[in-house]
Amino acid sequence: MLGEARIPYGTWGSSYFPAWQTSALAEVNIGQFAGESMARIMGLRGVPKSELEYLVIGSTVPYHWKFWTAPMIASLMGKRLPGFHIEQACATGLQAIIQGANEVAIGSHDVVGVLTFDRTSDSPVGVFPERRSYQRTVPIADVWDNFGFDPVTGQAMLNTGGNAARKYKLDRREVDDLTFHRYEQYFNAKESGFLDRVMVPLDLLTVQGKKLGTIDADLGVRMITRESLAAQRELDTCVTSGTQTHASDGMATLLVCNKDRVADLSKRPEIQISVVAKAEVRVNPAFMPEAPAMAVKKLLDRTGLTMDDMAVVKDHNPFAVNDAIFAKVLDYDWREMNKTGCSLVWGHPQGPTLTRIVIEALEEAVDLGGGYVLVFGCAAGDVGIAAVLKVEG
Repeated sequence: MLGEARIPYGTWGSSYFPAWQTSALAEVNIGQFAGESMARIMGLRGVPKSELEYLVIGSTVPYHWKFWTAPMIASLMGKRLPGFHIEQACATGLQAIIQGANEVAIGSHDVVGVLTFDRTSDSPVGVFPERRSYQRTVPIADVWDNFGFDPVTGQAMLNTGGNAARKYKLDRREVDDLTFHRYEQYFNAKESGFLDRVMVPLDLLTVQGKKLGTIDADLGVRMITRESLAAQRELDTCVTSGTQTHASDGMATLLVCNKDRVADLSKRPEIQISVVAKAEVRVNPAFMPEAPAMAVKKLLDRTGLTMDDMAVVKDHNPFAVNDAIFAKVLDYDWREMNKTGCSLVWGHPQGPTLTRIVIEALEEAVDLGGGYVLVFGCAAGDVGIAAVLKVEG
């Protein structure tokens, strides 16, 4: 059924992802920014708001007005639409696309907007009643405390990187080399102008509409050296400050439609983009970085495809060890993936991370003349998610 849905070429875009607390994006309502930015991107892509019938949004960090979910975000776009909100930690960006495709595939709507966003900067602190505990209330910061403590295992996400690195006997030098290569890939893509085709400079407005500034770069990203990576101390096995991603803020959006609407919406109607299949797995406790590789294995087994069939391979890699483990499990050269950049370098705002990865992967596949696109990543709870898309024409 997923194959009945299409992603019309060019009806997508992403903000740049400024690192935590590096821009005025830390001062705005992320829901307002995302809704207004989607309207801006669709306008630039030549898609009238009247074409949209439904909205699927995804985010992980609470924001003011979140109770109203997609209908509120649609109103900020200037369009009254129904819709819903999903949340699956770091997998949110891909899951939202899948759910949008499902809405189209079952015939509920012909054109669905997918919008993902998050602001890790100044994430709110909630106070939760806990009557079963000796503490009457337990304050918890949504992002930072959760990163540092899995209530099932008691371990931080960082420790899952170390656990997995020891299990697969990773070499620290290889992980550093892999990280350096990822930075080279990002800056090569930036210099070539590739990123200019998918990233959109966006204005920041207050609730009252006052301009605060413009987001026009992945702020906080700078080139590193092998020497600086080697000099960093291990926080856990093969995990250093340099070999893991950083928290950031941003949004990303795309459209999903049925086959009959591609010609009306696509910038290049001869290009057909479909979602072939999706898989998810959950691995043993506190081994999150191996979950994406296992999800890909499951996906390949179900579809009969192989890694040799893939024209583009791209993932969300919060730790460089994710890619090193994937290379071992799938017997795949890590140099052949993430050729236009990845979240290890440009950061991780959670909700929109995998959406931006999908957008970049599709652009890369179009440049290559089409083919299968493999996108995958991990999520809290030792979960891995993977999907194959196909670009034709």
